Amino acid sequence: MARSALLNVMVQAALKAGKSLARDFGEVQNLQVSVKGPGDFVSQADFRAEKIVKEELLKARPTYGFLGEEGEEIIGTDGSHRWLVDPLDGTTNFLHGIPQFAVSIALERSGEIVAGVIFNPATDELFTAERGGGAFLNDRRIRVAARKTLSDCVIGCGIPHLGKSNHGKFLLELRHVMGEVSGVRRIGSAALDLAYVAAGRFDGFWETHLNAWDIAAGLILIREAGGFTSDTDGGTDMLSTGTVVAGNEYIQKALLEVIGRPVPKA
Repeated sequence: MARSALLNVMVQAALKAGKSLARDFGEVQNLQVSVKGPGDFVSQADFRAEKIVKEELLKARPTYGFLGEEGEEIIGTDGSHRWLVDPLDGTTNFLHGIPQFAVSIALERSGEIVAGVIFNPATDELFTAERGGGAFLNDRRIRVAARKTLSDCVIGCGIPHLGKSNHGKFLLELRHVMGEVSGVRRIGSAALDLAYVAAGRFDGFWETHLNAWDIAAGLILIREAGGFTSDTDGGTDMLSTGTVVAGNEYIQKALLEVIGRPVPKA
């Protein structure tokens, strides 16, 4: 596949940060899992990865803005371009030695995501997409799954945990989805969840309480793979609402309807 200069910059930044995370992942697997020690270690791994990504991206495009999970936003003099970065999406997995985590980088131009990269260094899987150029996994073109019936589908989701609200609402949504689909999966990395929808591994996905850097790269991957996304109200401003429902044309609509069902009367 032919990549633009900007996408090449993003790929190189993700690969370099991924190399750092892979090295740290080997170390964290040897640490005792507890709140002390490993938590601090993972935080440092996170900061190191973001520092690498920021340096690579701003070296190539110093006038662009930068919004990452670990630091203050940089307002670029360019005014129309902004990098959206999650240097380690799936921190809990990383902490526990589970090889499902990723570097996620997206480029926003005048409010629209125009390029995205998601890299899992543990599996060496690189997902890339550029507006109008298609979506790829390790340079092989990918498409969303073609299933049209929820009963045939495997659906990914995010589960609110300690410190998150709306546990009851999620359980109701899950109850509705479970009764309609072949299976439900929870990976623990929204970036990879969305990449898996783009690659046809998941037929659909939904989650709430997300940040822009969690989902920006995944949104363009799905769009360029022929899929559809919305927020949980059917709108298009996922980056602001922090909610997403994804799938192909048929499954995205069906999933949106299922999770939006009202609370059953007693």
